Amino acid sequence: RARGAKVTDIVVLVVAADDGVMPQTVEAINHAKAAGVPIIVAINKIDKPQADPSRVRTELLSHEIVVESMSGETLEVEVSALKQLNLDKLLEAVHLQAEILDLKANPNRSAEGIVVEAKLERGRGPVGTVLVQRGTLAVGDIVVAGSSWGRVRALIDDKGQNVTEAGPSVPVEILGFDSAPEAGDQFAVVENEARAREITDYRMRKRREALGSAAAPRTLEQMMQSLKEAGKKEFPLLVKGDVQGSVEAIAGALKKLGTDEVEARIVHSGVGGITESDISLASASKAVVVGFNVRANAQAKSAADRDGVEIRYYSIIYDLVDDVKSAMSGLLAPTKKENFLGYATIKQVFNISKTGKVAGCLVTDGKVERGAKVRLLRDKVVIHEGTLSVLKRFKDDVKEVPAGQECGMAFANYQDIREGDEIECFNVEIIQRSL
Repeated sequence: RARGAKVTDIVVLVVAADDGVMPQTVEAINHAKAAGVPIIVAINKIDKPQADPSRVRTELLSHEIVVESMSGETLEVEVSALKQLNLDKLLEAVHLQAEILDLKANPNRSAEGIVVEAKLERGRGPVGTVLVQRGTLAVGDIVVAGSSWGRVRALIDDKGQNVTEAGPSVPVEILGFDSAPEAGDQFAVVENEARAREITDYRMRKRREALGSAAAPRTLEQMMQSLKEAGKKEFPLLVKGDVQGSVEAIAGALKKLGTDEVEARIVHSGVGGITESDISLASASKAVVVGFNVRANAQAKSAADRDGVEIRYYSIIYDLVDDVKSAMSGLLAPTKKENFLGYATIKQVFNISKTGKVAGCLVTDGKVERGAKVRLLRDKVVIHEGTLSVLKRFKDDVKEVPAGQECGMAFANYQDIREGDEIECFNVEIIQRSL
């Protein structure tokens, strides 16, 4: 579903009028949203006595799918595949959406597209199932896909028939690769074998280099830091639980953590074990996968290791919420608290050869500290804000001077001081906020 959503132009979301929105429907919706693909809703099985299209429309609202009949922008058509009712209207809706999106492709150019699936078959060798997105692919073309290449020996269409060429939006199987490409690879026709070898050799070299210095998996804390640096306010999570009640409770608890600055965004939630499809969606959404009383299957674990997706397991909701809360707190901008230290008045100004101007002061309130922040006030107007770099009692350097005592002060990169100026001394405390 994830791969299909990424390579398609329009998603036709088929929802049974009798069953309503099912978990797999929600998963398909989330994949379409993650890929940014427009949706057309086909409400199927309207011929059944228990069909309730209105319920389907209402259930879709909870997943932010608002159909046209409910004043939304998503096209919807009631159909019956069994009775072949309104299929013409569904095609009209697809054509209308295509016109709105201005979907066009030039067939008179070298082919480009994407590998949807790949496998190694006995007797046929490496086989790549591809979708042509631009141009026309023909038997005899030299094709590069990822680090694989080959001359097209045969093209097999979706009906299992041999064809000589395939144009835009046509899925075909390619026979002739030197090795099986990877699903998700882009493919393109190149001018000759030498160019194909040059491209694939370069890609294989870059892949070996990448494997030699593989990036660390994306953990909850690392993702929080990257979000903080990017200035984002959403914290993406994919949640799977043992029962629907647990998932709903987790979603509700995480929603309460949200503020004006940051919120947890659940890209997908469902009941059951963590699957490879969940990992694909989490990878596309840059989300961390959270499992509550469930575990990932072997394929999901392998995909998570490959894609750098972190899986976290919990059996207590409070632990889950606390972990997410802690990570989300790191996204909040810290606050600054100013702590007043003291006042001093400049009684005399001295010119020292190595230091420059030094203020002879009397501390009138509180205390002054070397290294603290200072404001210089002239007639109660702030004329400078900086740092107290030098603090002396007689000829000795000191850390602080209390009220009632005299001292010498100098300020970092500032010399415009006069008798009668006031000095306000303070420090700034950085306070990390929490939710």
